[in-house]
Amino acid sequence: MATFLLFIADIAILYVSLVVTLFVRYGIGEAYQQLIVHTLPFSVVFVIWIVAMYIANLYEHRALRNTREFFEALLQATAAATVVAMALFYVVPALGIAPKTNLPIFAVVFLALQASSRYLFNYLLAQSARRHALIIDTSPESLELARTIRDNPQFGYAVAGLVRLGQEELTFNGSDGFTVLDGLGSFDAQMRLVGVDTIVIGPRAYDDPHVIEQLFASVGRGIAFTDLPTFAERLTGRVPLGAISHMWFLENLRTGRQRLYGLTKRVMDTLLSIAMGIPVLAAFPFIAFAIKLDSPGPILFTQRRTGQHGRPFRIVKFRTMRADAEAATGAVWASEDDPRVTRLGRILRRTRVDELPQLWNIVLGQMSLVGPRAERPELDARLSREIPFYRQRYQVKPGLSGWAQIKYRYGASVQDTAEKLQYDLYYIKNRSLLLDAEIILKTIAISLKQRGR
Repeated sequence: MATFLLFIADIAILYVSLVVTLFVRYGIGEAYQQLIVHTLPFSVVFVIWIVAMYIANLYEHRALRNTREFFEALLQATAAATVVAMALFYVVPALGIAPKTNLPIFAVVFLALQASSRYLFNYLLAQSARRHALIIDTSPESLELARTIRDNPQFGYAVAGLVRLGQEELTFNGSDGFTVLDGLGSFDAQMRLVGVDTIVIGPRAYDDPHVIEQLFASVGRGIAFTDLPTFAERLTGRVPLGAISHMWFLENLRTGRQRLYGLTKRVMDTLLSIAMGIPVLAAFPFIAFAIKLDSPGPILFTQRRTGQHGRPFRIVKFRTMRADAEAATGAVWASEDDPRVTRLGRILRRTRVDELPQLWNIVLGQMSLVGPRAERPELDARLSREIPFYRQRYQVKPGLSGWAQIKYRYGASVQDTAEKLQYDLYYIKNRSLLLDAEIILKTIAISLKQRGR
C-alpha cells in the first residue's frame, strides 16, 4: 500500500511541478496556454522520471528513511531523468518542444517538492502506529530479524520480545535491549502487557507440543501468525538459511507451475540477447584492440561453469586478468581489488562490459539474462559441503545478472556465498517477468555508475 501511495503521489507532484514551472516562466496570463502545449510531451518524459526513481530504489520499503543516502539517490535520479529527458526532447521532434529553459526549471521545482514530500512521508511512516511482533525463537536468524525490525521503523513493526525455547544460547549482548522470555510460561501476560498482535514462529517451535498448544489457544484474539522464513523474506528480500528445511523447497520451489513464465522468459532472453549483441559486435574490434594493447594474451576468456541442474558449460567473457592469473594458485575466488586484474580489466569489470560475450551463452540456452551467478565446478564442490542447500540454486539457469548481484556486495568467500545464496533462493521462489525487469533495470543503473562487479 505504501508503494502504491508513493507512486500516485509522485505522479501528482510531477504534474504540479510542471504547473509551477510554467507559472514561474510565463506568468499567470500565459501559463494556461503553455500548459496545453507542454502537458503531452512532459507526460512522456514523466515515465522516465518514474523509472529513474524506481531504479534508484526510491520505492523500496527499506530505503524509506530520512537519511543522506536516500536524498542522494533522489538527487541522482532527478539528474539522470533530466539528462535523458533533454536528449529525448531533441532526438524526438514529434514531441513538439525543446524546453532549454523550462526543463531545468522543472527539475529544480520537482526536486524541491519531491524532497519535501518524501521527507514528510518518511517521517510519518516512521512515527506511525506499529504492530508488536513476538518472535518465538532466539536463533541467529531470529536475532538478525529483530535487529532489522528495530533499525527500520518504516516497516511498521516493533519487537515485543523473543521467546527462548529450551536451553538455546543467546548470541547477542545486553546492549541489544530485547526482552527475552524463557519459554511460554508468561506468554499471556507478555501479550497483554505490550499488546502483541503478530507472532513470528521459528522452525524449532513446531517441535514443541506445549508451544503449539499455546499458539492454538491464542487463535481468535486478532493475532496474525507467520513463520520466520516468510516474515524475514518479506522484510529483507532474502531467505534465511538457518530457518528453512527441505520441506521449504518442496512447498515453494514448484517449477512445474512456472512453465508459461519459463517459455516467455526464454523468448525474451533470445530476443534481447540478439538485440544487445549487435552493438557488442560493432564495439568488438575496439575492445579487442584495447585488451591487446593493455596486456599480452587472448581477447576472450573461457571457463567451465556449473549450469542448470548441475550441467557444466563453458562461459565466454572478455579477458580482464593476466593470461597466467591462476598458473600458481589454481581455482580461487577473485577479490574486489584483485592484483591479477589488468588496468583495462578493472574498467571492464566495473561497467560489466566483460560479461557481454555471455550473450552468446544465453542465445545457446545455457544461461539467462537473470538468474543466480554461475560458479566454477572446482569451487562448487567445496561450497556444497559447507553451505546447506547450496545446490538448490541450480534449479534455474544461471544469469548474466541476478537478485544477489544487485543486493549484495562483491563476494569472495564461503560466508559471502552463503549470504548471496539467501538472495538467490528469494529469486528462485519469487521469480517473475516483473522481478526480472527490475533486476535488469537496476543492473543497467549499477553499470552506468561503474559500481558493478
